[in-house]
Amino acid sequence: MDPELDYNFDPTYGYSLAQLLAIKTPKEPKDFDDFWQSRYQKALSLVPKPHIKLIHNNKFGWRVFSLSYTSTDNVIIQAWLLIPRSGLIKRSFVIGHGYGGRDEPDYHLPFKDAALLFPCFRGLALSTQPPFSADPCWHVLHNINQKETYILGGCVEDLWLSVSVLLILFPQTAGHLAYLGISFGGGIGALALACESRISKAHFNVPSFGHQPLRIRLPSNGSAHSVQQFYCQHKKMTLKTLRYYDAAIAAKRIIQPIHCALASFDPCVAPPGQFAIYNALSCEKHLFLLEAGHHRCPNQALQETELLAELDSFFTTFIP
Repeated sequence: MDPELDYNFDPTYGYSLAQLLAIKTPKEPKDFDDFWQSRYQKALSLVPKPHIKLIHNNKFGWRVFSLSYTSTDNVIIQAWLLIPRSGLIKRSFVIGHGYGGRDEPDYHLPFKDAALLFPCFRGLALSTQPPFSADPCWHVLHNINQKETYILGGCVEDLWLSVSVLLILFPQTAGHLAYLGISFGGGIGALALACESRISKAHFNVPSFGHQPLRIRLPSNGSAHSVQQFYCQHKKMTLKTLRYYDAAIAAKRIIQPIHCALASFDPCVAPPGQFAIYNALSCEKHLFLLEAGHHRCPNQALQETELLAELDSFFTTFIP
């Protein structure tokens, strides 16, 4: 791929694979664990009160429901729930989305013995609501001046509460609950799993929010560019908040097996940030190398097929 065809910067940032795999975790705040553990315990104390409604009795072999639940700050999260038309539900998955939101569930996922929950994080897609902007470039700046109320923290809490929802609806899947997240959802997943013990395995696809000091320096498109512009005007305030929302720092705390799909070419989520998350993992970890992230490439369909097969195998090992 020729980066000059589409971008005024090099989406590889000049890093070789060996250099990407050598990226270290940035310095962390001393109270990082206290900050997140207190939020996690608060989220665990809440009752999400899920409400479900059947919208399709048979779509690609799934029964499809609309679902809503109450997250922190009384924010109502909207979601889709897929249940297999036949057979026992042995496990469950939360599937996060990228910063573009989602228009529908991922019906192609191969987990036919599982309940699949597709929450839309606060302010995005089905969960669009004031006071949040649905535009990623504004959403990512919401309350960035206050680490306690920065929007990413609320989205992490939305994920924790979605786990609570699945365990209320499908208690038999306790110990067999997993997470998949792409881009924005991958970064939120890494932040969430630093505390979340109810998730047994996870997959992060081109995860965002890794190594914030690099993220605000490496030219990028999308929401990262918005943060970079804000940082230029408010450097000290921005860093003071973002150091608590670094997915690489969070990844050091993850103990569950993790599968990562990472790209060495990505104009929106700089590869050094993606690999900083993977490198920080001290748990069992698996790496799938993507030709590109956030960019169409000739082998994309083939890589997506290969990745799906690998994920099917990765998550099969925790079928009860």
